[in-house]
Amino acid sequence: RPGGAFPGGGRFCPGCWGPLGANHGAAALAWAGAAVGLGGGSGDLFLSAMKIGSMEWDEEKLLFLLGPCVIESEALLREVAAGLRGAADAGGHQIVFKASYDKANRSSVESYRGIGCEAGCEMLAAVGLEFGFPVVTDVHTVEEAEVAGRHVDMIQIPAFLCRQTDLIEAAARTGKPVNVKKGQFLAPGDVGNIAAKLRAFGCDEYFITERGTTFGYHNLVADMRSLAWMREAGHRVIFDATHSVQRPGGEGTSSGGDGVLAPVLARAAVAAGCEGVFVETHPRPEEAFSDGPNQVLLEKVPALLALLEQIHHITRNESNG
Repeated sequence: RPGGAFPGGGRFCPGCWGPLGANHGAAALAWAGAAVGLGGGSGDLFLSAMKIGSMEWDEEKLLFLLGPCVIESEALLREVAAGLRGAADAGGHQIVFKASYDKANRSSVESYRGIGCEAGCEMLAAVGLEFGFPVVTDVHTVEEAEVAGRHVDMIQIPAFLCRQTDLIEAAARTGKPVNVKKGQFLAPGDVGNIAAKLRAFGCDEYFITERGTTFGYHNLVADMRSLAWMREAGHRVIFDATHSVQRPGGEGTSSGGDGVLAPVLARAAVAAGCEGVFVETHPRPEEAFSDGPNQVLLEKVPALLALLEQIHHITRNESNG
């Protein structure tokens, strides 16, 4: 268990999940102590505020990564951003606007992928600026990370690529905060190696996003213990509510999903404890070019955000009390 002891004795480091010993320098030991109270650290890993674009993230509140799955058109981006702007203004929510310029791992070669890296990043940045949101998108190659780094405020690494060292390095070198989707094939403790790579390449401002774990064929399970274990290990954790209800490849040439359950899992994740929630949303999910079955109807998002903030407030008060 994170922060516990190995059979036979010895504590282990929440950064790399290896035994604390001679191979850990003073800085690593201090980092470990700050993360789980082993001593030698500040007791709070996240003392410094994080800036995401022009937004100063208040870590007392939830961070929301919201937007459509893929860029279908500028009109669609603006429609979703306008709806989210209204929700943000009404509820004081901290939102990073998201969309993908390329869905590089679609089930079928016939499926829509996107408008491309340069054009997509430029469009996303322009819409974000218009509606007052920092923006995030996912990258798939070193070259794409370099392009995205010129336009967006946060770099995201897809789950299937979360262990690719060159891509992690390229994302870290942009100087932007990085969000890494935890692979469906990884245990919670495995993300320590990803975090160690990010820090080695100069990125301390990162998030790990839980998006479900493969559970048999065409199914995922969201293990809420994962959130607690990763946070106890010192990582900022986001829960991806919409991909956690995905049924990968479940429709044969596309993925299915149980979008109606996304709010249920989001509520559970916030109650369990996390820094943020990732939700894909669309004004007409049945018409979406990608992952329609998972996406939350745009008009339902304001009420969902308000409820999640209420749960977060309660759980923070309980943990601080």
